[in-house]
Amino acid sequence: MVRVALGGRTVLDGVSVHLEAGRWTAIVGPNGAGKSTLLSALAGLRRVEAGTVRLDGRAIAEWPARERARRVAWLSQHGEADGELAARDVVLLGRLPHHGLLGAPDAGDLAIAEAAMRETECDAFAARRLGSLSGGERQRVLIARALAVDAPVLLLDEPTTHLDAPHQRTLVRGLRTRAAAGAAVATVLHDLGLALAADRLLVLVAGRVAVEGPPDDAAVRAALARAFGDAIRIVRLEADGDAPARWIAVPRD
Repeated sequence: MVRVALGGRTVLDGVSVHLEAGRWTAIVGPNGAGKSTLLSALAGLRRVEAGTVRLDGRAIAEWPARERARRVAWLSQHGEADGELAARDVVLLGRLPHHGLLGAPDAGDLAIAEAAMRETECDAFAARRLGSLSGGERQRVLIARALAVDAPVLLLDEPTTHLDAPHQRTLVRGLRTRAAAGAAVATVLHDLGLALAADRLLVLVAGRVAVEGPPDDAAVRAALARAFGDAIRIVRLEADGDAPARWIAVPRD
């Protein structure tokens, strides 16, 4: 169990979570619950006051930085990148842990970066400068950069920021596909409708885990509603054609 303090205030207190290979976990909770702090701690970017974050059984702080960067891909809530770089070059930054600062991307790196751009549907503007892109286009490039790491652990903080509905759907499908292929995926999401599409929910309230489990678990759905002051209710959306039935969150009257 880990504890994290920021500015003398405990933000995470006794949190324990296990990210499983082949599963997509959505981290949700009200504002200030500690979601982004938890994700950055899992990435090894936030010092913990107590407890240990482990990667493949080894304390994450013990991993050499380049090895860790190959194994854990990270997208921050406010992704930074040089606005003068072309979108393709931004995505290729995701390959740095593999060829190093002094190395040059090879054909394999280029192929992985191009595949990531196709997955996020940003290949059409690969040659454009980042600063010339809309917020949604830029976000798709930054997601592609994280995907281009091709890491077994994928941590994304609010990846749907600025994305319209079609590209949110594309992202959800991509996360499912990567989890099905064996990746351990964790996303912080404010959109509960999207979060309920994940394999598992981890609900944080005031720096503690209120509940963890699949959306199909009635206890998980009840705890999720309570976490938001019962301002929402979770309802079942029946299957439409070949699409499976799923749960959605709607405001309570």
